[in-house]
Amino acid sequence: MNHMISLSIKKISKFCNGKLNDKAKEIEETFISGVSIDTRTIEKNNMFAPFIGENVDGHNFILNAIESGAVVSLSEKENIDAPLIIVDDVEKALGDIAREYLKLLDVKVIAITGSNGKTTTKDMVECVLRPHFKVQKTIGNYNNEIGLPLTVFNTKTDTDILILEMGMDSLGDIHYLSSVAKPDIAVLTNVGESHIEKLGSRENIAKAKYEIVDDLKEDGLFIYSNDYDELKKLVNKNTSYDQVTVGMTDDNDLIVEGIKENQSGVTFTLQDETYNIPSLGKHNAVNASFAIAISEFFNIDKKSVKESLQGLTITNMRMEQHLDHTGALIINDAYNASPSSMKSAIDTVRHLNYKKKILVLGDILELGSYSENLHREVGEYINEDNNFTHIFTYGDAAKIINSTVLSDNTNHFNNINELKEKIDDLKDEDTVVLLKASRGMRLERLISE
Repeated sequence: MNHMISLSIKKISKFCNGKLNDKAKEIEETFISGVSIDTRTIEKNNMFAPFIGENVDGHNFILNAIESGAVVSLSEKENIDAPLIIVDDVEKALGDIAREYLKLLDVKVIAITGSNGKTTTKDMVECVLRPHFKVQKTIGNYNNEIGLPLTVFNTKTDTDILILEMGMDSLGDIHYLSSVAKPDIAVLTNVGESHIEKLGSRENIAKAKYEIVDDLKEDGLFIYSNDYDELKKLVNKNTSYDQVTVGMTDDNDLIVEGIKENQSGVTFTLQDETYNIPSLGKHNAVNASFAIAISEFFNIDKKSVKESLQGLTITNMRMEQHLDHTGALIINDAYNASPSSMKSAIDTVRHLNYKKKILVLGDILELGSYSENLHREVGEYINEDNNFTHIFTYGDAAKIINSTVLSDNTNHFNNINELKEKIDDLKDEDTVVLLKASRGMRLERLISE
């Protein structure tokens, strides 16, 4: 038996304090398998969970869901002619069911949060553990109060370790996710500027991320970095669970040293052991070190960890590298962006050994009133050591980077096709091109198929 969640309707209603209507009572011993929030992909014997969005109310689709094979639906409304588990709040009910279901599984939960690097760290942790355990992880970015329970419901019953990514928009979000997941290990990768508009300061961002330990098990482990002052000040050192710090500064337990980058990736040293990872970016040495710290918790030998990390594959479009037909190296990091991840990507290209280095930078979105200052900081960062042959910007906010960089090798483009032509003209085997922007800018359009 190793399928996803399989529980009786009666049991599920108990888990979420729901009330069965008459149609559901008649079939209360029936088992559901799997949970769906989308009638288009619903499968036989699923339970449907309707959400009320800005423009659409999922309750209007309950009958479709039943027609398409669902056996029962959660519902905040009673007047629907279908088997219903009636609850006050569907989202809260999903969390309650996920919390109870996790207790039935014999699984260790690793929770990962941070301003950047969550997904990469998740992939690295999985890569190191997979040869030794049955591991499941958050699919895609299913990391919020709806996505996390859905990941839990998808967990096979024979899973040893479940890796859950936790994202947030505001204070309290991670606290809630921690209360559902009750992690054995919590990892806080870093504190950056994403969400600064909503939270107002880096201190508040740190506070929001630190909620990940709110439901950490007493015999658990908290891994974070002392590289961030906001975090260092905040963390309570006197806890029942263990704590390990990882980072580049000297006041970490595990210090990441001797980081070297070349075309094939990053090499670094941790506690006198040298590791290689086939992905660019110095920050990835630290992300990998979180994974190494977790491998120590599970007593995995170093040789195995090194081998695993060397064979790492990272989720699409994060510092993806490919050789263009011209022989140029394209670094496509256009999946998402924050000011710190953009600086980090710029730094990577700065240290690569190419005659022609082209930065293509688009807008970092969702920074609100901080946008102008933070884009200016990126420009100032380029100015610190501008060894780039061309710096191209695209987008309204990126224009500020262009006007901050004090040199004649910067051009701003309003038209993506003109920009593409310009890059295509420059590319040859002596060229490296970085594409970096928020997902919404769709910079991957610049890559020839």
